[in-house]
Amino acid sequence: MTAAPESAGLKSSYSNDSGGNCVEVADLTPAQPLIAVRDSKFPHGPALALPPDAFLAFVGLVRG
Repeated sequence: MTAAPESAGLKSSYSNDSGGNCVEVADLTPAQPLIAVRDSKFPHGPALALPPDAFLAFVGLVRG
């Protein structure tokens, strides 16, 4: 896990402000070839950092 820049997070268009289960993703590629995923309710908390190919596999598994 790593710390993602606070301003870099992109929240899902399915998210709302009702406090649901939302995640944010950040492309860390300029610094290193990684995609960070974090809980939008805890922007200062840890982030899961994955290489782009592993991120695509992760998204495929989550979508089902």
